[in-house]
Amino acid sequence: MPDAVDDSTDARDTAGEGSIGELVQMVKDYARQETLGPLKGAGRWIGVGIAGSVIMAFGLAFLVLAVLRMFQYEFDSFDTRGWSLAPYGFALLVCVIAGGLAAWRINKTTLQKGDKH
Repeated sequence: MPDAVDDSTDARDTAGEGSIGELVQMVKDYARQETLGPLKGAGRWIGVGIAGSVIMAFGLAFLVLAVLRMFQYEFDSFDTRGWSLAPYGFALLVCVIAGGLAAWRINKTTLQKGDKH
């Protein structure tokens, strides 16, 4: 009779190992689902954000350069009256206005997943 008890214990141990294996696999699958899925979406979101910021930086640089050159070449009176730094001031003003507009448009609530803005 002791052999029969040992056989039933072995059967329960193998069933327990199968349950533990399934549990471990289920935890792995859940971890992949909850971490890799959102990270892939965040990676795309960050990539688009970086690309957009680089493009906007180039655009702003060209805009500021255009404003600077416009004031240097179109308004010669700045050179004759001792206001040679005024075009640079106007270019700096364009930078400050563009930075202020960008900061004003940042809305942290739209960065959250559940918002519908």
